[in-house]
Amino acid sequence: MLNPSLGPWLFILAGLMLMAAEMVVPGAFLVWFGIAAVATGVVDLLLAPPWQVDLLLFCVFAVAAVLAARALTRGRGVPAAAEPPFLNRRGDALVGRCFPLASPIVDGSGTIRVDDTIWRVMGPSAAAGEQVRVLRVIGVSLEVERAGAGPDPT
Repeated sequence: MLNPSLGPWLFILAGLMLMAAEMVVPGAFLVWFGIAAVATGVVDLLLAPPWQVDLLLFCVFAVAAVLAARALTRGRGVPAAAEPPFLNRRGDALVGRCFPLASPIVDGSGTIRVDDTIWRVMGPSAAAGEQVRVLRVIGVSLEVERAGAGPDPT
């Protein structure tokens, strides 16, 4: 059987080791169990309860520490709404938007400029500078219509 006088120090040492392990293997998980073990060791130093109570205290402190961690870290990441909705499909983000033609649409083909990118567009004949609305993405090209043709979704 373990020396009863070592009980609190074993909990404190185990807690410090768990917190140190958190630095080596980061994940914000072991630190909370380390805090629970240190808290159990401190209570054990002050009150010297039986080992069964020590284990119960550790369980209670561990659950409380994990719940506190969840409450503290809630809302800290990037919200899902802030993530780009069209990752690796940037053309889909252009559907429904209007742009002036960079070059005229002749024989069904022309170009528009979006920020620093020139997109190939397909659609009915139109003069350079005329506003067109993107209908859909076809590969690396955009299908467009004149902006005055049809309802504006924006």
